Amino acid sequence: MKDEKKQKKEVLKKEMERLGSLQRECKEEKIPVYLLFDGYDGAGKGVQIGRLMQALDPRGFDVYTGDKDTEEEALRPFLWRFAVHAPAAGRIAIYDTSWYRGVQADRFEGILKEKQVDAAFEDILAFERCLVDGGTVIVKLFLEISEKEQAKRFEKLLGSKDTAWRVTEKERERNVHYGKYKKISDEMIRRTDMPYAPWYVIDAKDKTETALTVIKTVADVLEKALEKKRAGKEPELFEAPLPPDRYEKGILAKADLTKSLKEAEYRKKLAKLQKRLETLHGELYRLRIPVILGFEGWDAAGKGGAIKRLTSHLDPRGYKVCPTASPNDLEKSHHYLWRFWNNVPKAGHIAIFDRTWYGRVMVERIEGFCSEADWHHAYREINEMETHFVNSGALVLKFWIQIDKDEQERRFNDRMKNPEKQWKITDEDWRNREKWDSYVLAVNEMLEKTSTKDAPWIVVEGNSKWYARIKVLETVADAMEKKIKEVEKDKKK
Repeated sequence: MKDEKKQKKEVLKKEMERLGSLQRECKEEKIPVYLLFDGYDGAGKGVQIGRLMQALDPRGFDVYTGDKDTEEEALRPFLWRFAVHAPAAGRIAIYDTSWYRGVQADRFEGILKEKQVDAAFEDILAFERCLVDGGTVIVKLFLEISEKEQAKRFEKLLGSKDTAWRVTEKERERNVHYGKYKKISDEMIRRTDMPYAPWYVIDAKDKTETALTVIKTVADVLEKALEKKRAGKEPELFEAPLPPDRYEKGILAKADLTKSLKEAEYRKKLAKLQKRLETLHGELYRLRIPVILGFEGWDAAGKGGAIKRLTSHLDPRGYKVCPTASPNDLEKSHHYLWRFWNNVPKAGHIAIFDRTWYGRVMVERIEGFCSEADWHHAYREINEMETHFVNSGALVLKFWIQIDKDEQERRFNDRMKNPEKQWKITDEDWRNREKWDSYVLAVNEMLEKTSTKDAPWIVVEGNSKWYARIKVLETVADAMEKKIKEVEKDKKK
């Protein structure tokens, strides 16, 4: 028995050394890693995380707990806290209880209603697939113990005043209803056990054996990830690309750019709409409704002007304008959606994006800043991210401000002549005009593939700035009013 125990310790030591070496290699190859520890209460997640950490360089990982929300987290979509903590290239994020809490513990307690369960599973699957497609490795560990073993461990902890605090009322309740909790957990594993992010269910009765299995499992997964990265295989395309001419005569061609407004009518409507938006903003805050508005369009189309009029009468404490430029070094080290997750608004607040995550399927696609597989995957990833925002109660609207090529040239020349506006025009703006036709194809495909019922694209006829601004403000006000009525109706039920 002693020899067997000694042999296990030697094997564990070797596996820990292997894991430490693999961590260094993952850092060199810039592979981000998520390690999720889920399972039954009392199974020893904390103990096993501690053993795992002993094998790793502490400068290369962060540890989080997902068992409860901070005030900040509770005001945002459920997956927000995990998205903003996503590991940068070469780093490891370790979670003691992960995003699976929602479909496990929260479901058991009735916090997640049964009518919300399917959507919650879909959000999780989409989130994981998005991370994996972006190069992140996800290792999902489920530590399993029997009802009898759990009760035994609780009894031991409760027997000492120094450890009794570790057993909560909720955990004792889950032990009393172990069968129900097991059924929920089994369904969770079954519905989310995917080839790109499989579950590793580990018998956690013996702590040393569990530690060996956990560390070996993580090491094996990292080893395979390194082999795949070094093989240099491109991600697979999940759909056959359509011929380019499929989008030559698309949605943009249908925009009637002759639409306009006279100045007197514009001024009258603007004042009325801005006052209306001021009132609606207060209602959004009262009902804790988050709003996400995205603005895209041609250079000089008037995005800034529309945003300026939109925010004119809003309470500045309740909105944020998020201009999107080329990603900096920190942003480049993360998944391309990470920087946008960081600006998701709190409940009752508004986030306005001046250029958005759709850069992936426009400028990054056309300039070759990402692979063809990357931008093809992005349509699905973006749709799924926006769906999660909507499932979390947000109003999501996206505006494409359309102008023709002649109008853009006229505006460019006006800017160059005006000293106060020269800063708005760059050599890059002129260069982008040479790729106008390529952008038309990309934008038409984007509009068709990512305009959904709950997160629609609104094409704004923008040759007349006055007309464009009024259409934007009217659309936002009408959508806010509709959303407020829906929420108030639901509250009365």
